[in-house]
Amino acid sequence: MQAEILTLTADMSRDEWLKARKNGIGGSDAAAIAGLNKWKSPVAVFLDKTGQAPDQDQSNEATYWGTVMEDIVAREFAKRSGLKVRRRNAILKHPEYPFMLANVDRLIVGKKEGLECKTASEYLKDEWKDDEIPAQYLIQCQHYMAVTGYHAWWIAVLIGGNKFVYKKIERDDELIQYLIDIEKNFWENHVLANVPPMFDGSDASSELLKAMYPESVPGTEIELPPDANSLIEALDQVNKELKQLEAQKKEYENQLKAMMGENEKAFAGERIITWKTFHSNRFDSKRFAKDHPELYNQYVKTSTYRRFAVK
Repeated sequence: MQAEILTLTADMSRDEWLKARKNGIGGSDAAAIAGLNKWKSPVAVFLDKTGQAPDQDQSNEATYWGTVMEDIVAREFAKRSGLKVRRRNAILKHPEYPFMLANVDRLIVGKKEGLECKTASEYLKDEWKDDEIPAQYLIQCQHYMAVTGYHAWWIAVLIGGNKFVYKKIERDDELIQYLIDIEKNFWENHVLANVPPMFDGSDASSELLKAMYPESVPGTEIELPPDANSLIEALDQVNKELKQLEAQKKEYENQLKAMMGENEKAFAGERIITWKTFHSNRFDSKRFAKDHPELYNQYVKTSTYRRFAVK
């Protein structure tokens, strides 16, 4: 099997590239559809592909430096691995499932293998220790192998700007078939049918809802469909269980505190328990506003948010 070319990208602007990506599901999209992308939810993929995504600034420091450092990571990989890499200035598509797209970083010369280049924060170094690879990147590379038919994919990452790691991911045909199935279902039953998937509990979904509906319209009301009642009942049950768990948590903590008494640190096998004294100074904004209202108004900053409640 050999991937086909959807479009060449060498002379393409970023806006044109983003538009071309709407023609199918890419590697990071695949991880989102599988529920494994921290920054994107399935419904966000749907809105993007159907042109309904809210206007958001997609640029940030992490994205910028990831793009800038891609060539450096690729060259360092070639130096350390002894493998020669080359660009593939095209968006590729699966010959049988044309909605499966791949915009790969590099291909390995003379082998049916590719390379994905990443940068990561020092805070995420544990995700890369030993043989570990973050799930969303593993899915991304398997998606690329599904599109290209390649046997393996390398992933190279610069962590914290001073640690370089590279690993090889072997093709997993069982996982690839799973990706084909869920992507086919998503594309045909959601994107083409224009039926959005359900919002999930991810931070990505929460942030998307904030962007889509930042403010309520005063005085407006609607009647929710019958399905809302089952969601409310489920939410009530979860809140009840959370209260019980919180009470149980406090009980266990209090029993341990009673065992420690005045001691600051305790040991229980390999575990270390601390109960330290801290002092903090807090600004009394209410009193300041009362005593110095004019000065308070000069520096007060109003924030807008929506509070959710079920009564």
